[in-house]
Amino acid sequence: MVVSGRQILLFALLLLAGGVAVPAQDAMEGIVAVVGREIILQSDITGQVEAMAQRDPRINRKDPDLRKAILDQMINEKLVLTKAQEDTTIEITDEDISSRMDYQIQMLVQQFGSEKRIEDVYGMSISKIKKDFREEIRKRLYVERIQQKMFTDIKVSRTDVETFYARYKDSIPPVPERVDLYHIVKYVKASDEDNKQAQQLAVRIRDSIVAGGSFSDFARRHSGDVASAANGGDLGTVDKGKFVPTFEAAAFALEPNEISQPVESPFGWHIIQLIAKTSTSITSRHILIKVGQSDKDRKVAQDDLLALKARVAAGEDFEELARKTSDERETQGFGGAMGLVELERLPGEMRGIITSLPDGGVSDPLPYAADPTKPGYHILYRKRLIAAHAPTVASDYKQLEQLALMEKRQRLEREWIDDLRKKLYWEVR
Repeated sequence: MVVSGRQILLFALLLLAGGVAVPAQDAMEGIVAVVGREIILQSDITGQVEAMAQRDPRINRKDPDLRKAILDQMINEKLVLTKAQEDTTIEITDEDISSRMDYQIQMLVQQFGSEKRIEDVYGMSISKIKKDFREEIRKRLYVERIQQKMFTDIKVSRTDVETFYARYKDSIPPVPERVDLYHIVKYVKASDEDNKQAQQLAVRIRDSIVAGGSFSDFARRHSGDVASAANGGDLGTVDKGKFVPTFEAAAFALEPNEISQPVESPFGWHIIQLIAKTSTSITSRHILIKVGQSDKDRKVAQDDLLALKARVAAGEDFEELARKTSDERETQGFGGAMGLVELERLPGEMRGIITSLPDGGVSDPLPYAADPTKPGYHILYRKRLIAAHAPTVASDYKQLEQLALMEKRQRLEREWIDDLRKKLYWEVR
């Protein structure tokens, strides 16, 4: 049986979403199962086998046990979908579908390197992919929503955890080597004078354009956004919610062809021209005057961190200094805590630095860009290194709690699906 690029792409999209749903296609292909109003075709099973074989060449495409397992999983998915569609409290909007589709496409871009490569591999344009697979994404969202509704609020007690540990302790993998890691972050910030100069330059450029200058020419000569500058500042058509809030609010407030006053964002100062807009998207171009990226600004952030490192060496408490001085809100209130981090999961350079520190040691300033709009530096504090070990309830309760919760959810979901198999219509042909 020949499997189309469309079928393999369907499974690629839905495997990225964490599950598999299948499309109703030409009934002449051979119906192997019916679940409620949904059908499963022989080509659906073959399509998933092919998608799996692309990911793992060791898979035997003719393995009957594999095909049966895939069919059983598809039947379960269809049963859950049928139940979800009967639930009047579950609503999937067009915006939900578009948002998920955009996310799936971005995951494929990361996998293949570009949208052009995706189009070449699967033989269809991105716009056609988005159009053709909306229904499959809608079904996937229905399945996810009812699973969330049924199982998100599941909890485990200490007794549940202890029972789980007693039952599975011989098969639970060792806890890997971990480090109790903290940091203090300092973002690179422009001086008031540099920020003022950047704003004044943006005002002069805007005045020149309003007086008759070419927006495209000024963008090519002055914009700090290299990617769009080469195209005269063109940003294309972008859905609402994709730009940083200050930029988006200013752009949506403009009328077509209107040029904004300079607008400040974490990237700098923008001059925005609106080309067109709908209720959910804008087509625009901009000129970015960057600020806060000078060597002097970077040195200020690094010097601040070196001074804090010296204070820790003199006896001050790292966590207290993090609460008072760190620029990162997400960790500041927790004394800079980054959590217990598996050493092997750290990037190579950072892992080497952490390994070389003693417990209680503090690193020199390192580049930090968890948020690309806020470049900065941080110093790392190795509070303690925890050697790899067999887990125990006393020392690893949180990890065991998560494993016990996962096992309980999976068990309850299996029982629920078994019940659906008894109550809902389905048959294998």
